[in-house]
Amino acid sequence: MKLVRTLALLFLPAFIACGPQNPDKEGAKENDQNQESSEMKIELNDPHSYSRPNDAAVTHLSWVAKVDFERKIIQATANYKIENRSSTNEIILDTKNLTILSVSTNDQEQAAYELKEADAIMGSALHIPITENTTSISIEYETSEGAAALQFLDPEQTAGKKHPFLFTQSQAILARTWIPIQDSPGIRFTYDAEVSVPKGMLALMSAENPTEVAESGVYNFKMEQAVPSYLMALSVGNIEYRSLGSETGVYAEPELIEAAAYEFADMQNMVDTAEALYGPYRWGIYDVIVLPPSFPFGGMENPRLTFATPTIIAGDRSLTALIAHELAHSWSGNLVTNVNWEDIWLNEGFTVYFENRIMEEIFGADFANMLAILAYQDLVNEVKDLSENGRADDTRLKVDLEGRDPDEGLTAVPYDKGFYLLKLIEQTVGREAWDSFLKNYFNSYAFQVMNTDFFVNYLNKELLETNPEWAAAVRLDEWVHQEGIPDNIPVPTSTKFEEVDTQLNAWKEGTSASDLKTEGWATPQWLYFIRSFPEQLDQDQMAGLDDAFGFTKSGNREIQAAWFEKSLPNNYAKSDAEAEQFLIVVGRRKFLVPIYKAILNSEGGKERAMEIYEKARPNYHAVSRGTLDDILGFNS
Repeated sequence: MKLVRTLALLFLPAFIACGPQNPDKEGAKENDQNQESSEMKIELNDPHSYSRPNDAAVTHLSWVAKVDFERKIIQATANYKIENRSSTNEIILDTKNLTILSVSTNDQEQAAYELKEADAIMGSALHIPITENTTSISIEYETSEGAAALQFLDPEQTAGKKHPFLFTQSQAILARTWIPIQDSPGIRFTYDAEVSVPKGMLALMSAENPTEVAESGVYNFKMEQAVPSYLMALSVGNIEYRSLGSETGVYAEPELIEAAAYEFADMQNMVDTAEALYGPYRWGIYDVIVLPPSFPFGGMENPRLTFATPTIIAGDRSLTALIAHELAHSWSGNLVTNVNWEDIWLNEGFTVYFENRIMEEIFGADFANMLAILAYQDLVNEVKDLSENGRADDTRLKVDLEGRDPDEGLTAVPYDKGFYLLKLIEQTVGREAWDSFLKNYFNSYAFQVMNTDFFVNYLNKELLETNPEWAAAVRLDEWVHQEGIPDNIPVPTSTKFEEVDTQLNAWKEGTSASDLKTEGWATPQWLYFIRSFPEQLDQDQMAGLDDAFGFTKSGNREIQAAWFEKSLPNNYAKSDAEAEQFLIVVGRRKFLVPIYKAILNSEGGKERAMEIYEKARPNYHAVSRGTLDDILGFNS
């Protein structure tokens, strides 16, 4: 069912109030003052969930689990506190490829549950009978081998090569593959957990975490702030911890812990900067865990414990904008959450904007402008690609995903078009007014859900319509509901990129690459430089560039990947072996897709791409495999 405009229907019984839930003590006073004015009613319909939370909803999960590395499954009992909100006779949970062993209600009564026929995208609805007096349900179950959210890694796939590893990835709708749950971003619940793992291994969750290995192998967790299911996370491995500040720390395998601690030394400063911009950090601790390289994303904003790819460890702290991005999600996404995945721009567009502001405060406006220009390039390329492939509708911010995998909505559009809309508003109304609006927005709707229609009305009422010239200048409806990139997009300039343009022009006019003045360039400058190369490069040009700057063997994965996109289609043989090794080791989808496409555009590309993919595919997470199977036409 589609979301409908809500402002005219706020008090109909089919809508549910979503007030603040369990803010920590730093934010509680402010939230209490704002609760009456900010209480909102948004329909919790989600086209990607079977649950009907307006009828009955989970409010707390107590999870007891054992991680079985030999079978590569999790055996667990999920105990839920529930609310029967409409005197319904059942509660519905989302599952996918779970083996349900037993279901009971109120801690004693065996329930005659029904597991419906599976849908390829959404899995199976689990219907559990309840009465008006049912306050709890309990489900004993096992995950399946190969569950999409779980990646069990063999020792050779880790940095240490001695111990296995497990991590989860629940976004967008994969939590249901490891927990029977109401798997929708609009449904929040608190949780606690007891997790048993092999002795000598450390277990971590998106909750209060240990910093040392427990001899018993049993770990207890508590998350007192209510979170949606996609922010449930678990990681188990040979992991160490380093404190980085009063509220920050980093976890990693022992082989990476020192490098990670060095790379993320600015994390406490980032937290302090973010709080100064938009209000208190309400999750207690902000830690990061560096996962093995098969992790499919740059980062995942799991509360209290961001999951991060090792590809951001460059040795010079040049790629930490990703940490700023995941930290920013502690406000936009984790604190104020899109009601379903059709509204994902409300999470990601805000987060890219907030990330850019953090980077500006720490590294200066020119550095932030470089990141913004690269984001604009990404957006232009994404819109072009989507339009050419029959997906122009997906260039809108408010996207239609019914009947589709919500992962299809995770393009550059919600991130970068969303970012530029917010940047346009800032430039139109002035930074002071915009910052005041955002700070009040995060505070007023903390621990609540948000949809596009409600936000548009709120933005118009509270800000844009207070000055008719502002609303006319922004053209909000065009940005949100129409295809493509509006012509009032406020693309910045960068003196740092002007320096790159000067050297690039000199190279095009015949100056040897080794004679170019590149000393002191930051990673964004190198990326801009490589992206600006002509599509057609001859062997001498590529060899000259590679000899001068070492792109093929760069220790910076961003630079290396950008180079492969240029060198592989031009059949630069020196890149072949390094690109293959990159694709076998690294599972980050952002890199994999363009590199495989670059191989496909080379001589003998299809055969070569499939040869590499058959070797590399077992190392990839299901998220990356699903995308690449489609691109390469791979039939497993």
